[in-house]
Amino acid sequence: MKYLSLTKEEAAELYEKELHTYKKYQAEKLALDMSRGKPCKEQLDMTSGIFDALSSKSDFILENGMDARNYGGLDGIPELRRLFGQLFDVNEFKVLLGDNSSLSLMYTAVQQAMQFGISGEPAWNKLPVIKFICLTPGYDRHFAICEHFGIDMISVPFKSDGNVDMDIVEGLVESDSTIKGIWCVPKYSNPTGVTYNDDTVIRFAKMKAAARDFRIFWDNAYAVHNIYGDTPLKNIMAECEAAGNPDRVYMFASTSKITFSGAGVSVMISSEKNLKEFKSHLQFETIGPNKVVQLAHFKYLKSVENIYKIMSKHAEIIRPKFDMVFKILETEFENGDIIKWTKPVGGYFISVDILKGSAKEVVDLAAKAGVKFTGAGATYPLKNDDRDRNIRLAPTYPPVQELEEAMEVFVSAVKLSALGVLKG
Repeated sequence: MKYLSLTKEEAAELYEKELHTYKKYQAEKLALDMSRGKPCKEQLDMTSGIFDALSSKSDFILENGMDARNYGGLDGIPELRRLFGQLFDVNEFKVLLGDNSSLSLMYTAVQQAMQFGISGEPAWNKLPVIKFICLTPGYDRHFAICEHFGIDMISVPFKSDGNVDMDIVEGLVESDSTIKGIWCVPKYSNPTGVTYNDDTVIRFAKMKAAARDFRIFWDNAYAVHNIYGDTPLKNIMAECEAAGNPDRVYMFASTSKITFSGAGVSVMISSEKNLKEFKSHLQFETIGPNKVVQLAHFKYLKSVENIYKIMSKHAEIIRPKFDMVFKILETEFENGDIIKWTKPVGGYFISVDILKGSAKEVVDLAAKAGVKFTGAGATYPLKNDDRDRNIRLAPTYPPVQELEEAMEVFVSAVKLSALGVLKG
């Protein structure tokens, strides 16, 4: 049905029918949560034996002779650094390992720049204005870091084809020395699921920057998280080196959605110069990360080939959930009518745009029927979606039955809100 083609009278009649359906959902007193992109129990159970390989004293000795149970090793264990270097096609000396949260490494990178500056440039907190470019819709926790440090955020919407509007990005970065960074989720972006094309990556590497300390925060969180296939991402580290900008990128990744979200390993990849500077401050914060967890991960992950085998099993678990969401949306709506959704090849999210001015109402209606979605506006800086239309769906965590119930409520809320507008 094309809802936008309805007359006011037809919309009013359908509104009353949908209101009756919605009230039935309310009466069920559901308590469902689709607010965060978390691995489900079945995914976590896959990794339950990760620490079994560390059962004797000799199992804790690293290839360099260090005991993983003791202090030291600011960079992380060499075995796992080498494996991540192979995974991302970079030299292992450009890899630093942290504890379970890559967000922590991102925060620390910003904090160091604020307090100490980068590459001899003034500390950011000594400057009157600092700005970051935020591609929207994007990851709420990136924006929260900027908000926490008082960094101004410039929203740059993705183009209609889903990719980065590099004309705008280049114009801003080349002309404004107060712009010190940009947040990027380059593969299966949160929440749109887009993967940056080759031209975008090359232009990021080659563009001129007015600020000598401009950095790209390249959050490659979903690098191996394929669902329906694999969309390749060009190696930005190699492109930056070729373009004469080897220090431009801070890349981040983690095992949060590969093993245990709460007991994993985070990764920072950058030039050796950048990592040397980063560690010069980090050494006062910690004597080293959790090497026991890192060693368990190396023994479990084993190789790049094995990582992809593990991730194919993850895909088998979550693919039916994405299938269900798409089937429900396609059954109930015409994509591009009162609702438009993305169809990502991988990642953890589906981005939905509904009628302008309706997102907060839809999320509120769903909440009143017992289903929690990511807050409207969360995918924009300061939670301000000036069109109030974007909603992020996170299908991975709920069991299939709960996911189906949650989507039925979502559909009802979208219809109720849209019909309320169309009936006038």
